[in-house]
Amino acid sequence: MDHALQLRTATPRDLDWIHELRHRVYAEELGQHPVDPSGRLIDGLDGDGVYLVAARGETRIGFVSVTPPWVGRYSLDKYLTREELPVLTEEAPFEIRVLTVEEHWRSTAAAPLLMYAALRWVAARGGRRVVAMGRTELLDMYLAAGLRPVGRTVRSGAVSFEVLSGSVAELAQTVAERHGRILERLRTGLDWRLDVPFAPRADGCEHGGAFFSAIGTDFRTLARRHEVVAADVLDAWFPPSPGVRAVLSEDPGWAARTSPPTGAEGLLAEIAGVRGLPVESLVAGAGSSDLIFRAFGRWLTPGSRVLLLDPGYGEYAHVTERVIGCRVERLPLRREDGWLLDPARLAAATGDGRYDLVVVVNPNNPTGRHVPADALRAVIEASPVRTRWWIDEAYLGYVDPADSLAGLASVDARVVVCTSLSKMYALSGMRAAYLVAGPETARELRRWTPPWPVSLPAQLAAVTALRDPAYYAERWARTHVLRRTLAYGLAELDGFSSVDEGVANFLTVTLPPDGPSAARLVRECRRHDVFLRDLSPMSPAYEGRTVRIAVRDTAENARIVAACRSALDALRTPVAVASGAPGQAAR
Repeated sequence: MDHALQLRTATPRDLDWIHELRHRVYAEELGQHPVDPSGRLIDGLDGDGVYLVAARGETRIGFVSVTPPWVGRYSLDKYLTREELPVLTEEAPFEIRVLTVEEHWRSTAAAPLLMYAALRWVAARGGRRVVAMGRTELLDMYLAAGLRPVGRTVRSGAVSFEVLSGSVAELAQTVAERHGRILERLRTGLDWRLDVPFAPRADGCEHGGAFFSAIGTDFRTLARRHEVVAADVLDAWFPPSPGVRAVLSEDPGWAARTSPPTGAEGLLAEIAGVRGLPVESLVAGAGSSDLIFRAFGRWLTPGSRVLLLDPGYGEYAHVTERVIGCRVERLPLRREDGWLLDPARLAAATGDGRYDLVVVVNPNNPTGRHVPADALRAVIEASPVRTRWWIDEAYLGYVDPADSLAGLASVDARVVVCTSLSKMYALSGMRAAYLVAGPETARELRRWTPPWPVSLPAQLAAVTALRDPAYYAERWARTHVLRRTLAYGLAELDGFSSVDEGVANFLTVTLPPDGPSAARLVRECRRHDVFLRDLSPMSPAYEGRTVRIAVRDTAENARIVAACRSALDALRTPVAVASGAPGQAAR
């Protein structure tokens, strides 16, 4: 029987074969290691990394191993010190190792597909750089994949290896450009069983909103929206204010066919009045992403240095690294610190003026942590004049709208505050946002703003929403109650190692290291029409096991808890294990 080539994570039953094949290839065939009487080859990293396997039916063909950075050590540590290979310390790479294929299958696509599978697995865990040891005689294969020598050669037994490295984003681009058509052809006969999509999104940026796959992006089955829990995006659980609904329903035909005020003048005037800001410091946009792309595209070049928080909102990494090509560095937020941003660490990182732009999302998405405005203001005011600060306050209303740096941004040329009206005012579908900057900066950005940047329905809705602060204040307060109740329900389940609330309209749940991956939990919940957000692609700090859940209303929150309970029950027996003892699930 002709079986499709299968790519999957190793199971306990694969381990004897993996260790036996490693011995046959690296001890008996290549002489890298001494022959062992047991006929098995196991090393000190077994049990910490993950094996990916290629097979046809019951016939195993080959494997590759990935060692993630949270293991804390690499196989390369056996050959080189961290001083000799600083990439291991400075960039927290994933190590792709022991790519091995049965002799009979070496002329097939098995090895390239295993390498591709490893790259996709790494990208799905937030990996930004990989390292590998490539056998000298196979160097051309690794170079064709986009890996580059780092200038270090190691010898192990009779085998010589070149140490290689590559940016995950650049490797993905190389694969798409050089091998995209071949991969698509191979995909048709492939049984892909990894917990990551075969191909990345076309724009290379992971977003929420997968729930629309259940509703239908062609809008032909909109009734499905009543059956789906859209907790993978941070849209408000509540409707816009009664006034907003009234103004949109009063004459929808007129609102649809009529051109809006060219520069959203009325909306900007309303914002200026409500927020106590000079109107000349405001710029309107069709959502914060519009403003991010517009501003960063004007200010930054591939030579610009940018500091981002990690974990942080993925749009910023996408625009700076992949769209513009900036030199991006990250300030790591640590699980052991409760994901809190330490102002002293931020000040130390930015004090020498090396960065052209520093981005701070406050409250942060996806950690849900908030830094008081006074503490952040002190860091900014002490920073060098050449550094521009972009402060994203999309979720500030859940803390206190008055705890804003918008006033500072209107008078300090170094500071820009961006605020979405989507999340706080239940207007995500309308796409309305604004930024606050010094008059000269704002004037320059308005020059590069096309006419009619915000639709008439969006302007009508945003202006009306800003005129009803009491309604929204009550909804924001209710959000905290709903979040706490949801957190309690999730904490009662058997299967999460932590449930973390934060301060905004979402929380996170983390699976234990020996539990299922976040991707598998998300996929299992979708069977119940409940959509959650796997945070793994955002940062390796999440180790592939943290899920973000948006706060919904009481009934939908109950469905979220029920779906998670069912998913955890279904995933209780591990079917995919790491490269260690049987029963240890892949991280």
